[in-house]
Amino acid sequence: MNLTKLGFVAGGRVARALPRPIVAAAFRAGADRVHRRGGGAAARLRANLRRVVGPDMPDAELNELVRQGLRSYARYWMEALRLPSLSREQILASFRLDGEEELAAAVAAGRGAVIALPHAGNWDAAGAWVAANGWPITTVAERLPDGMFERFVAFREGLGMEILPNRGGPRPAFDVLVDRLRAGAVVPLLADRDLSARGVEVDFFGSRTRMPAGPALLALRTGAPLYVASLWFEPDRACAAIEGPVPVPGPDEGPLDQRVRALTQRIADELAAGVARHPEDWHMLQRLWLDQRRTTTADRGR
Repeated sequence: MNLTKLGFVAGGRVARALPRPIVAAAFRAGADRVHRRGGGAAARLRANLRRVVGPDMPDAELNELVRQGLRSYARYWMEALRLPSLSREQILASFRLDGEEELAAAVAAGRGAVIALPHAGNWDAAGAWVAANGWPITTVAERLPDGMFERFVAFREGLGMEILPNRGGPRPAFDVLVDRLRAGAVVPLLADRDLSARGVEVDFFGSRTRMPAGPALLALRTGAPLYVASLWFEPDRACAAIEGPVPVPGPDEGPLDQRVRALTQRIADELAAGVARHPEDWHMLQRLWLDQRRTTTADRGR
């Protein structure tokens, strides 16, 4: 077992075994230690947040924002690792979705829903909350090495989610997602970072990056409503809000690839608005923009 896997397993056991205040203090202290050391992860988060807040924020304020961002990321892991020990009632009480009624209506009508998410707040808590409501939920995870993919799949399936590998599955993940949407499932997809190097180029906080085409293409292919989520933490719970349905360009607005590009830019704009409202809860510790150096294996994860 490598150190990453060992940390995930041991961290989960500790997070579930000890009282929440003790665990929260330990994870917060760990985040502060990372901040003081100022290594690669902290430096990447600082560079990314500078793009969000712009050049006018004083360095001291940005430094505090980075510290809060690392604490938020630590809180994500602490609360996610504790999810398997919570009852259904506790899961429902520990998360709030603004727009719950609209999502419930889409599921009840059998239309399903595509939800584009940022790496923010606690999306595992959001997925567990959807499952705890009795709604079918299917998403995609990166096939990580050294057995970590299997660990994450077991963890999330234990919370009621169906997890598909982004590559190497019995069927292409996209085809399975089409089937699930047509059966009325909720399909949340992390959409603010492209892992394929074949994503759609968009403007994001004034600079160019690539985002995955999947959310837009699924909405265009199936007719399922497309929402864009923002996620953040409040003192007593994780929260999210969904915006939409996002207007989807029709066939008279151009060929499919043009419509995918236009819709992905709309997603990027909504994601940016959510991140700008809660920058401290955006967990983008990887290089993102095209003018940053090429992403390495060490930059990948979550």
